[in-house]
Amino acid sequence: MNNAFKALSDPTRRRVLELLKQGPLSAGELAGQFEVSKSTMSAHFAILREAGLVASEKHGKSVVYHLQISVLEDALLGFARLFGWEMTAKPDATGVPDDRKETGI
Repeated sequence: MNNAFKALSDPTRRRVLELLKQGPLSAGELAGQFEVSKSTMSAHFAILREAGLVASEKHGKSVVYHLQISVLEDALLGFARLFGWEMTAKPDATGVPDDRKETGI
């Protein structure tokens, strides 16, 4: 959980995750969205991989990144449990769990 929150603490890494919500992208496609050096982006990718938030695979000379949403969900649920908030139902299409709609939580 600590690695996930460390990874999420940086706005560039959060933006990478946001871009990957649409589907897998190569390192070059992702790096093209930012005005930083390739080595800086490589460091961001390494932190995201270490946290398990993204997976990567080689396609020829390219590295393609995929979002690992289950790791993010686990980290957020673990954090919520620290404060006694137990999620018992899966979210619906709005992202709000059915058992939380009435309470506003």
